[in-house]
Amino acid sequence: MENENKKKSSSFKTVCAVLGCVVMAVVYISGGIYAVERLKQTEFYQEAVAKTKLLQEQGANSEEAKANNAKAEESKPEDSFGKDALEKPQQDDDAVSAFAQQEQEEQIEHQKPALPYTQPSAGANVNVANADLISSAEYGNVVVSDVSEVVKAVMPCVVAITNEYTAYDYWYDQMIDEEANGSGIIVGQTEEELLIVTNYHVVEDSKELYVQFVDDKEVAAYVKGTAPKDDLAVITVFKQDISSPTLGAIAIAVLGDSDALQVGEPAIAIGNSLGFGQSVTTGVISALNREAFPDDPDIRQDYLIQTDAAINPGNSGGALLNIRGEVIGINSSKIADYVIEGMGYAIPIATAKPIIDELAQMETKRKASEEQRAFLGVSGDDVSKEAIEKYDMPAGVYVSRVIKGSAAEQAGIKKGDIIMALAGEKVTKMTELQGILEYYTAGMEIEITLMRQQEGGYQEKTVNVVLGHKED
Repeated sequence: MENENKKKSSSFKTVCAVLGCVVMAVVYISGGIYAVERLKQTEFYQEAVAKTKLLQEQGANSEEAKANNAKAEESKPEDSFGKDALEKPQQDDDAVSAFAQQEQEEQIEHQKPALPYTQPSAGANVNVANADLISSAEYGNVVVSDVSEVVKAVMPCVVAITNEYTAYDYWYDQMIDEEANGSGIIVGQTEEELLIVTNYHVVEDSKELYVQFVDDKEVAAYVKGTAPKDDLAVITVFKQDISSPTLGAIAIAVLGDSDALQVGEPAIAIGNSLGFGQSVTTGVISALNREAFPDDPDIRQDYLIQTDAAINPGNSGGALLNIRGEVIGINSSKIADYVIEGMGYAIPIATAKPIIDELAQMETKRKASEEQRAFLGVSGDDVSKEAIEKYDMPAGVYVSRVIKGSAAEQAGIKKGDIIMALAGEKVTKMTELQGILEYYTAGMEIEITLMRQQEGGYQEKTVNVVLGHKED
C-alpha cells in the first residue's frame, strides 16, 4: 500500500512538471510574438524594410538596363558615319565651350582699368609691368581660404618704407634720431619716376626715406606731395636708382572700385607688419563708411572701410585687396584695446584716387645740402589746442622772435604772426615748418600764408619771401 501511494505521488509530480513546462512555453512564445509585432511598428524596422525594397527595385532596374543596353549594342550601326553622327554633338559642345571661355577672357582683359600716370617710357628696360588680375571665375562667390595666386600677383606692387626722422626726447630734453616703418603701393610711373602712395603719418617729419621692393633691394625715396588731413602722401623713387632686375621684379597695382564693395566679401591685406617684411592677412569687409577716430579734430574720416583682416603697426600705407587682386583700399589704422578684436580701417581707393592724382602732379622734393639749405629767420611755437579754444587763435606756428636782417624780417613778418602755410603746404607745428624748409635752397622765393592780429581778431595775409643763408 505504501508503495502504491508513492507511485501515485510520483505520477502527480510528473504531470505537474509537464503542465508547468507547457505553461512556460506558451508564455515565451506569446512574449516573442508580442516583441516581433512591436518591432514591426518601430521606425527603424520600417526604414530597413523600405531600403530593402528600394535596393531590390534598383537591382531589377539595373538588370533591365543591362539587357536594354545589350539589345542596343546589337542593333547599333557599325559604319563610320554612325559613329561620327553620335560623337559630333559632343565636339560641337566642346567648341562652343572653348569659344565662350576665350570670349570671357577677352572681355576681362578689355575691362582692366587704365592705370594712372603711365607715360611712354624712354626704353623698354625701364618700363614696369602691370600687375596681373585673378579671374573671379576661378574662385566663384564663395568664402576663399587660399589666396596664394592673388598674393603672387600683387606682392610685387607693395613696398616696405623706412622713415628716419628726428624726435624730441622730453625725458632727456634733447633731439634724438628715430626710425619708423610702414608700407606703400606702386600706383604709377613717369619716364623718370615710380609713384608710390602711402599714409601721411608713415612719412611725417622724415629726414631720410627708403623703399624696399619685393626682391629686398632698398633705394632712397623722396616726398612728392602730402595731404595730412586725409592721411595720404605720394612719394617717388627715381628709376635710375633702381637696378634692371628689380625693375623686372616689381609691378604697378591695378586700382579697383571701392564703391562696389559689399559687406561680407573677402578682403586681403598686404603690408610691412612690424617692420619684419611683407606679410599677408585675410578677412572680410566688415563695414563701410565708418569713422575710426570721431574725437580727433585733426582727422575727420567718416568714409573708411572696416575689415577684420589683421592690420598691425607697419601695415599702414599697404594694400587692401579684393579677390581679383585689385586695390580697393589703403590700410590706415586699427583700434587696439584688450576688449577689441579685428577692427582695422582702410581709406577707400575711390576717395583716395583724386587726392593721389593731385599729389602726383607736384614737384618731387629733394633735400638741399647743409651748405645750400635755406634759412627763414624766425623762432616759433606750436599754437596749442588750449590757446585755440580759449583765445580763439588760429592753428599754426606762433612767431615768437624775428631775427634782425633775416629773410623773414625783410618780407615783413612780425612777432605775434601765426604762420599757417609755406608754399601752399599747411603747417601746424614748428617741426613741420623746419621740415619744409629743408627742401629749399638759399635764394629761392616762396609764398608764406600767415594770420596777423588786428582789431576784432586775426586777418589772413600773404607775403613772398626770398630765403637766405643761415650765416647771413
